[in-house]
Amino acid sequence: MILAFLISWAILAVAFAITSWLVPGMDVSGGVWGYIWVSALFGIVNAIIGTFLRILTLPLTLVTLGLFGLIVNAILLSITDWLTGHLTIDEFWWTAVWAAIVLALVGIIINVFVALLPTPREERRQALTH
Repeated sequence: MILAFLISWAILAVAFAITSWLVPGMDVSGGVWGYIWVSALFGIVNAIIGTFLRILTLPLTLVTLGLFGLIVNAILLSITDWLTGHLTIDEFWWTAVWAAIVLALVGIIINVFVALLPTPREERRQALTH
């Protein structure tokens, strides 16, 4: 369980690195530790404030077929920007919204890739059967 948490945290940090590289106007400073800090803080903001916002905006999210969820994620990115000096987002409507879209897509791609990797238990099982 702790390993899964650390892997998802690392995936989010890599997703932040790729997103800040792809989206102009979004910057994460502080090197590797900056990405780790921003991903941890975003995870906390997402867990606490994001849960409340998603419940509050559920009808609007349903009406827009989930698209309003991107606005909620952009709001959460802006809150994370406000809480730390390691994340800089130039403006909400373009930078934060695009960053939310790219962060979601990159996170999905990385999660799919990681899910396809064999686990150590599977590797041992394959080694024993061959």
